[in-house]
Amino acid sequence: MLVVAIASQKGGSGKTTLAGHLAVEAEKAGAGPVALIDTDPQGSLAQWWNARVEKSPAFAKVAVSRLETALQDLKGSGIRLVVVDTPPAVTDDISHVIAHADLVIVPTRPSPHDIRAVGATVDLAEAHDKPLIFVVNGATARARITGETAVALSQHGTVSPVTVHNRVDFAASMVDGRTVGEVAAQSQSAKEVADLWTYVQRRLALLTKGPALSAQTRSSPFSISALSGLSYENEAPEPPPVISVSGEVSLASDVKPVAGNTSHPAEAQPRESIALMSADKGQESPRRRLFGGTERQANPFGRR
Repeated sequence: MLVVAIASQKGGSGKTTLAGHLAVEAEKAGAGPVALIDTDPQGSLAQWWNARVEKSPAFAKVAVSRLETALQDLKGSGIRLVVVDTPPAVTDDISHVIAHADLVIVPTRPSPHDIRAVGATVDLAEAHDKPLIFVVNGATARARITGETAVALSQHGTVSPVTVHNRVDFAASMVDGRTVGEVAAQSQSAKEVADLWTYVQRRLALLTKGPALSAQTRSSPFSISALSGLSYENEAPEPPPVISVSGEVSLASDVKPVAGNTSHPAEAQPRESIALMSADKGQESPRRRLFGGTERQANPFGRR
């Protein structure tokens, strides 16, 4: 089983949207079963999953303090891939998630503020010796700053060759628990997500030095055509399962928000007991300093 963490210190970078889309795309490509874990107190991913009617991906309610045990139980339940959404802050909880991840994906919008904010996330990945890739997300087609962002990020880590552009269909598709590939399968947005998953899958295969998550059905051939262009096209099923630490499966019909719950307002709450429940800071690294500080005058996004 492999674990992919979606992390970024900057709020609004698109972590939740990317987590949901990659998980669904992995299932479509035959890399499942896939499970989602939401560690963000806002619970946006849990809310999206609660509105979903498809059987997959599964959703595991895990406290970060029990993450290691939960991951072991998910593996025992037959899960092949876990995608973890994290809150927009650098905390000990995020450090704990990254420590258990096989790959860290950092979505970054093409703006100076977002680029300066990635340093803390890069530091955490380096502290735990975890591979990291940047994904330029929410980009404007043919905008010069998109290319400049990719160049700036490439100085500090691997940048995905697939850029995800800012389109209304990404947000609109998630209103009812679906993804853009399920709503508008032939759209450019859907192709970008498919290409991004193909790239992530190949990165995971390289990391494991084997056919990691080999697809039963292959996604469309990888190309860089997703780097440009705009397209808008538009085009259901039993509820999805929740995996428990005991390996039991409960349906989404048994897991809905409970009125008055303020501890995690958007998190799915069980009607019956579900075992899988809400699951080093060192010296500043040279890589982080390049995103701010006295050296930032050498950074095109940090000039005064």
